[in-house]
Amino acid sequence: MTLSLLGLAQNMEFVSQHYQAGDTVVAVATPPGEGGVAIVRVSGDEALGVANKVWSGDILSYATHTAHFGHVIDLDGRHVDDALALVMLGERSYTGEDTVEIQCHGGSLVTRRVLDTLLSAGARAAFAGEFTFKAFINGKLDLAQAEAVQELIAAKNERALDAADKQLQGELSRRVRGFQRGLTDIAAILEAWVDFPEEGLEFASIEDVCAQLNDSAAQMRALLDTYHDGRIVHDGLSLCLVGSPNVGKSSLMNALLDKDRAIVSHIAGTTRDIVEDHLRLNGLNVKITDTAGIRESSEIIEQEGIRRSKKALLEADLVLLVLDVTQPLGADQRELIGLMPHDKVIVVWNKCDLKHEDPPDLPFAHIAEVSATERTGLDTLRNHVDAVVWEHGPPSREEVLVTNVRHNEALSEAYSACRRVSEGLTDGTSAEFVSADMRHCLNELGRVIGTNVTEDILSAVFSKFCVGK
Repeated sequence: MTLSLLGLAQNMEFVSQHYQAGDTVVAVATPPGEGGVAIVRVSGDEALGVANKVWSGDILSYATHTAHFGHVIDLDGRHVDDALALVMLGERSYTGEDTVEIQCHGGSLVTRRVLDTLLSAGARAAFAGEFTFKAFINGKLDLAQAEAVQELIAAKNERALDAADKQLQGELSRRVRGFQRGLTDIAAILEAWVDFPEEGLEFASIEDVCAQLNDSAAQMRALLDTYHDGRIVHDGLSLCLVGSPNVGKSSLMNALLDKDRAIVSHIAGTTRDIVEDHLRLNGLNVKITDTAGIRESSEIIEQEGIRRSKKALLEADLVLLVLDVTQPLGADQRELIGLMPHDKVIVVWNKCDLKHEDPPDLPFAHIAEVSATERTGLDTLRNHVDAVVWEHGPPSREEVLVTNVRHNEALSEAYSACRRVSEGLTDGTSAEFVSADMRHCLNELGRVIGTNVTEDILSAVFSKFCVGK
């Protein structure tokens, strides 16, 4: 860790007081509430001494990575709780500093008492994300891996968990460092051409340099192309049901949720407002929205519901256009079809359990026939969702995905700068000008893993963490 970054850490906005490397901090590392066990974590230069003041045994004599049964005792000698003390020393701990974890009983009151006892012994209350920040400052994790810790905790589906785990294991960082190594060599060549133009130095031909640049740019582009899938894995989908009144949107929502979430009635216009819920669909988190039926109306409340429906339609990742297969298409339905963004629409012919004619052909690639009340055709509908969501099939567990908007922005900047260097050299632009783009490219790659970050970036990253992590 560079001195400049250590200095930067002392003024971070995510902590409200002056930060000092090695500060001894304490926090409850387990969620609030009642449970069998709670963990109170202490880390810093004085962690062993602080814990030793309130422990029945001699923590200073314990070997690293050992667990010891004993008692937490406050500074007045009163028994607080029976517990286990886990000692992890120096570089072998999560934070890279001496760490003691007290495993006490999991009630909120007893946990708070253990925490207060350690605070009284000289520890400072940890800020949100401070333990992981210590790990970053002490070189245990780079910034991309630190962000993966939070994503691992927040993962709401198996694919998101796999993506976060690969990032935590350093797969994304290894890709970025690979780009940095190759491009740093090129940057050195360009700088030599700038500094010693009269020497005629030929470390490599322009053709060779451009070939290396184009290869790096192609690899960056391939990584950037995973962001579509990575965003879906990380954030989930917003799915909107739209259609005219009484086509069965609410019934379809209930069928997909497998519960009676939306009011269903034969009376047209029952749904007047947006109704939202969440479900797991094909392994993804989905926010599903039932909207008011879209039609011409003079009724003020229904007009507002229709306005909100159209807004939800535009903002959704995926739209289910629900049509009644037992009714011919009217003017309202045809107007609605004309509003549809074709790249994210699945047409759903509903009420297929009732007598009906063959539905008319419509200019959409994905069409499903279902009965929401009988709950038939839903598997086919789910297959259509997969086909629309994944442009090239769902990602494999082995694939490295860009899931973070910050990483995507930095990699996009690096890619563009790399392309400008290659194009500039091909067009005969002076090495002095393309060198600036080369430096920008390397700076942006450094933003991903934390070798070139600002205080604002660090504040934004670690402020998302919970206290205790």
